[in-house]
Amino acid sequence: MAKKDLLYYIPAGQYGKEGVLSLLEQHPEIKFVSLVGIDLAGNDTDEKIPMSVFFDDYESFFEGRAVQTDGSSVVLTNIATLNNARVDMWGDPDVNWFVDYNYENIDEATGLPTGTLRIPAFLMHNYRYVDSRSILKRSCDYVRTELLSLIKEKGIPSMPHINPDEIVDIVFTSATELEFWVKTPSKTVTKKELSVSQRLQEQYWQRTHGTVRTALEQAVERLDQYGMVAEMGHKEVGGVKAKLDEDGHEAVVLEQLEIDWKFSSNPMQTADNELQARIIVREVFRENGLDVTFNAKPIIGVAGSGEHTHFGVMAKLKSGKLVNLYSPEDMKKESCSGLGIGAIMGLLKHYEAINPFISSTTDSLNRLKPGFEAPVCIVTSLGTDPSEPSRNRTILCGLIRDIDNPMATRFELRSPNPYTNTYTALALIFVSAFDGMKYAITSGKTQAELEAELSKEAGQDADYLQKERAFRSEKDVFEDFTQEERNQMFGVAPATVWENIKGYKNNPDLVNTLAQGEAFAHDLMDSFIASILKRWKLVLAHRIIPDNMDTVRQMVSIHTDSRNSIDDKRFAEVNDLRFYLAKDSDDRKSLFTRIVDALREEDYDTASALQIEMNDKMEELEAKYANYSKNIF
Repeated sequence: MAKKDLLYYIPAGQYGKEGVLSLLEQHPEIKFVSLVGIDLAGNDTDEKIPMSVFFDDYESFFEGRAVQTDGSSVVLTNIATLNNARVDMWGDPDVNWFVDYNYENIDEATGLPTGTLRIPAFLMHNYRYVDSRSILKRSCDYVRTELLSLIKEKGIPSMPHINPDEIVDIVFTSATELEFWVKTPSKTVTKKELSVSQRLQEQYWQRTHGTVRTALEQAVERLDQYGMVAEMGHKEVGGVKAKLDEDGHEAVVLEQLEIDWKFSSNPMQTADNELQARIIVREVFRENGLDVTFNAKPIIGVAGSGEHTHFGVMAKLKSGKLVNLYSPEDMKKESCSGLGIGAIMGLLKHYEAINPFISSTTDSLNRLKPGFEAPVCIVTSLGTDPSEPSRNRTILCGLIRDIDNPMATRFELRSPNPYTNTYTALALIFVSAFDGMKYAITSGKTQAELEAELSKEAGQDADYLQKERAFRSEKDVFEDFTQEERNQMFGVAPATVWENIKGYKNNPDLVNTLAQGEAFAHDLMDSFIASILKRWKLVLAHRIIPDNMDTVRQMVSIHTDSRNSIDDKRFAEVNDLRFYLAKDSDDRKSLFTRIVDALREEDYDTASALQIEMNDKMEELEAKYANYSKNIF
């Protein structure tokens, strides 16, 4: 058997039990099985179960008897507790199963890399599914049932071309785009080099070279092998031109890339594909000697990595034909259907409570800053003219459309990042969109009336949307409004994880809507929130502050010429900031110490406010030290 004959995945529903076992018998290089459960933090489990065990008791892998773990192994905060920790893992036969190959462990008998069959799984605790995959499945099942029933009962306003009696099913479409940074290990590039290159737009969609080109091409090819139908790979805005050593080899690589693949009509498969894509990208680039990071903001002051998430809803007719429920009858006269407008209204109305599930870490919020094509305001765009589709890249979630292809109409949420839990994110997207679609159906409003409500001004009364805010803008949100105007129109964007969590805690009515049908039950949402609060505290106290302390310690005096008073004055300003940030004294605690004390006392409002001050002071410190250093010979 040659390497080209490797089995990369087993398509859902194509083989029964005997077919699967027969297929695996033909691939002895696949030696292990792993049940892949996704906890509430988005972490995937991985274990090495000998293939012989899988053959001996196939059914047990789908009945929770094959593998158990405990609450300390997965993030199920306040769900799987120390005194009730058992969690059973149930395989999911309704999605693709991927084979993860170890190219560093060659099977002696076949000469092929050793493979592990990764079977997506559910996590059960106390006879109840509590994992991210099950939340998404239940959410889609709930929305499908309720929306289909509502359409049958009320019809579809403003969409006379669709006969409700012909609809037999609801189909959810979704897709993600993966951005990431690659670099040579243990090599650095100055932030100034990166910033200048970004402003000059030297990297965006430029030709790739050397190992980056090789790895990118191999990653795109391997995505195809895993059935994901890669659409493109290209350079993103961040990065610098590779530096060569004296032998002509690349010595320093630091570039930002993006890879896209085809959408899926099964949100579970979308999220599973994304997880596998991250594995593929990381391994392929590592095989080429390059590190990959999926962090949202790996370098402060330079473009971060997003993972724009697309979503749509279609109706399946008795004939088998699919009809896009977000597309209007006439694509040149209306930007989208009334149901589409309802969907985006639902998402925007509930987004303050959804946001902690999308941007759940300090790293993710660091990316959402003005000036980096990342959204900061809860606002949408439909385009300026239905006959000429446009795209506003400054808003949170915008309409994507093609006049000549009604099936392509969808919304793109721009706030997720590569470490957003796509399972829970899609669950909340579709549940909140359904709430808005339900309003569109039951209100009796026309498409024009719904669009008028979406387009209302801040302070204007509305039947569904909050009175005090505006929700649509076709302007450049960053350039055409001041910070004060943005805050007044669209609400104040959270600056810390705690501020984001308060958007959840302070809006119980919105949370109740998101929990409808018990698809994403209150206790599971509370568990998610508790886990990100715990993570915020630990990362802030034990990573961010120590990293900032290292930075402060490095900013020492480097001038020796005592004749230049400017150098003395500039370093004195630096030193004052250093002491304020990091040095305790008899009569004053440093800013770092006060943050740690506030966290210990669970005074999260104070800790959050001090974190914002620390970020500002660290930025000021770096600017002052750079100004001081540039004057030193």
